[in-house]
Amino acid sequence: MTGLALQIMRAAWVAALAATLALPVAAQTPPWPARPVRIVVPFPPGGPTDVVGRMVAGKLSEGFGTPFVVENRPGAGGTVGSEAVAQSAADGYTLLYGSTSTLAMAPSLYRKLGYDPRTSFAPVGLVSVGPLLIAVNAQVPAATLAQLIALAREKPGALNYASAGNATPPHLAAELFKSMAGVDLVHIPYKGGAPALTAVASGEAQVIFEGIVTLAPQIRSGRLRALAVTAAARDPALPEVPTVAEAGLAAFQVQFWSGLVAPAGTPPEIVERLGGALRRALAGVEMRETLTRQGLNPAPSAPAEFARFIDAEITRWERAVKASGARID
Repeated sequence: MTGLALQIMRAAWVAALAATLALPVAAQTPPWPARPVRIVVPFPPGGPTDVVGRMVAGKLSEGFGTPFVVENRPGAGGTVGSEAVAQSAADGYTLLYGSTSTLAMAPSLYRKLGYDPRTSFAPVGLVSVGPLLIAVNAQVPAATLAQLIALAREKPGALNYASAGNATPPHLAAELFKSMAGVDLVHIPYKGGAPALTAVASGEAQVIFEGIVTLAPQIRSGRLRALAVTAAARDPALPEVPTVAEAGLAAFQVQFWSGLVAPAGTPPEIVERLGGALRRALAGVEMRETLTRQGLNPAPSAPAEFARFIDAEITRWERAVKASGARID
């Protein structure tokens, strides 16, 4: 046998040995997902974030043929569950359904936050955005947002606005509005959105910043008057209501949103697969119609785009928190 033949045989033997040795390793790393995936919703069951999070879990279960199971882990404004996910194994089997509160407002609100939204997570994709509606009791002598601003400037501290409580998203949105419009509205925090809405509808308070679905019945009844939506474009549910920009305050845009993130360090191929499945689900008619009924709009995005969005939102809400003076220990 020639030297060349021996070299060829030796190379073939080495290749076969390497392939044999590699088999046990491959067997130990099955394709993802090989078991159920947990999606932590850091709020109680039944709330808007939970409702949308469960829709997302259902669609991902269909897309991957593997259960995506929602685990509600509320506490401290959503930061308890968020911190738990940030500290979880970065293997694609624990995800967080985050929101404006947990991924944008929390860094400015909490003195001791156990995670950093910019570095503790690998963004997967934005799911939905929803504007607020600025409305007043029907007896307030302001038919437009410009008239409300003029009235508030004429009578500083004479108008009250109701919210679901201190440091809630509507409270911070109103404080941001106050600072940008140069007006003095007095904050009256209530124990939840329902009593805040009742207070404005009855005239106990005069102004409210809330979701369209929440306010629509009182607007239709004539007890509240819608002045403006806080998004960049008019909302299909109330096409006759102008945006805040159209009403004269171009720099003010606020939308509340939710999206999916994984622990930092999750393999990029898993993040990309999750993101692709999420975007396909949001393109479907069923999910789009379901979100619309919640007063939300689908907002599919790539992981990198969602990361830039989170960064910009943290900066936006820093101003609101500073204006409100709210801090949580």
